[in-house]
This record gives sequence, C-alpha cells and structure tokens, in this order.
Amino acid sequence: NVALIEELKASRQRIVAAADAERRRLERDIHDGAQQRLVGLALATQVARTNLAVTEEPALAHGLDDARTELNRALSELRDLARGIHPAILTEEGLVPALGSLAERSPVPVEVRAGEVPRLAEPVEATVYFVVSEALANIAKYARASHASVEVTAAAGALRVDVRDDGVGGADPERGSGLHGLMDRVAAFDGRFDIDSPRGAGTRLTVEVPCAS
Repeated sequence: NVALIEELKASRQRIVAAADAERRRLERDIHDGAQQRLVGLALATQVARTNLAVTEEPALAHGLDDARTELNRALSELRDLARGIHPAILTEEGLVPALGSLAERSPVPVEVRAGEVPRLAEPVEATVYFVVSEALANIAKYARASHASVEVTAAAGALRVDVRDDGVGGADPERGSGLHGLMDRVAAFDGRFDIDSPRGAGTRLTVEVPCAS
C-alpha cells in the first residue's frame, strides 16, 4: 500500500525532527543555565583569588587556584557535552562551518572540501552532521589513519557527503550501534548510506540525502 508506506516514512521523519528539536532545547538549557552559572562562579573565584593575593594566605590562595582549575575543566567538559547533544554552530551558521569545527577538534588531520552548500532543512543538516561526527570519531578510535577528508556537494536536489581515511580499513557498521543507528536515520529521508572499507586500504563512507534548500 503506497499510502501506508508514505505515512510510515513521514512518521519516521517526524520522530527524527522531534528528537532534533529536543536536542536543541537541551543544548540551549545547558548553555543558558548550568554553563552560565559555572562561568559566573569561575569569574567570582578569580576575583577572590586576585583580592586574596594582597592578604598573603598561601593555603587559601592554593585552594582557590585549585577550584578555578576544576571549574575551567568542568566548563570545558560541559561545552563538549552540549556540542555532542546539538552543536550551536550547526543551528547558527550551517552545515559547512559545523563540519569545519568537527575537523578542527579531530585528533586525526581532516581536510574539509565543500562547494556552495545552501542552508537546508534542519533534520537534513543534523543527519549529515552526526554521520560525519560518528565517522570521524571512529577514524580516531579504530582506523589508525594519518589523514582523513570530508567532501560535501549539493546538486540535483541531493546532498552528498564522502568521508575518507587512509587507515587500516575493515569497518563494519553491523558491529556497533553508532553507525547502524545513523543508517536508520538516513533511511528515514530516503537517503543512501554506503561503506567501502577493504582491509588495509582505508575506508570511504558515502551518504546521499534528498533535500531542498
């Protein structure tokens, strides 16, 4: 039944869109709530430490220094968490800058090549972002690669992304839930998800998602 198939597809897309909306809400709550309170506390600690320098209380000064270090570490971890839930840069600046940010944080050197990519529907941008994020995380963990690349092209009503590395190959999406879950997400948009990963010859991940700007 064609109508039933279309309704199932629309239902899956609504589920994806609702999950993305919840991710954005959580990211905003973290940024506007806990993160801002930690920033305020870190600043107050720094002011207290500066004022304390005049009173020459070494033990208390050392304790404040330790507290400031821990606060800065907590802030960094919280920002990483918020980025993992839903990166603000994706919402504010779009897919290509968000992928550039992923590349900058990758322990493996990553080259991002992108042509003219317009702003797309939020679920499409988020789907591609999280596919690339998972792919780069897997490259860093398992591929033993010295270099990776991400190429993004938009043409003929579709967005195509190729992620390649020069690592050991042998990637299998069936062995882990990360890429398998992303395959389901891509399928919700009638997209294509392919992995070519011969052992010893690196990995190429290709995703193509129909889209409209």
